[in-house]
Amino acid sequence: MYRTGDLGRYLPDGNIEYLGRNDDQVKLRGFRIELSEIEAVLATHPAVHEVALLVRQDAGEKRLVAYFTVHEAQRTLEIETLRSHLQTRLPDYMVPAAYVRLDALPLTTNGKLDRKALPEPDAQALISRGYEAPQGEVENLLATIWAEVLQVEQVGRHDHFFELGGHSLL
Repeated sequence: MYRTGDLGRYLPDGNIEYLGRNDDQVKLRGFRIELSEIEAVLATHPAVHEVALLVRQDAGEKRLVAYFTVHEAQRTLEIETLRSHLQTRLPDYMVPAAYVRLDALPLTTNGKLDRKALPEPDAQALISRGYEAPQGEVENLLATIWAEVLQVEQVGRHDHFFELGGHSLL
């Protein structure tokens, strides 16, 4: 017998109903990803206090979103710093596309993380470089296409397709 981590149940008609997984493994763009592995690496950053990771579906596209709180002494922590921290320790496909800083992670009445209460990331949660408008016909056309496909408000000439949440299947 092979233990897949998938949960299911037999229905009265003999079919099997898929109920989900008994761990936090997800499949994103063809890669199997353990969310707890990314959370553990993110938690090693000295400024980070608590972390949670989710795969959110925005406009039909799945994205890894990191939620974090910081230690009280750390007033400022740029998301680019967190991304760089992860990029040196994880493969690119495991690096989140968005980072949401919270004052506290939402908890259920039992004191467990309430994943359903985690907010959707806004435009500031995405990695963005200093905005510089696209120049020329080709750059403007590409920026328009990227903004439409990636569901972002604006794309600058120094932005990276993959850092904005893009992938090879788009």
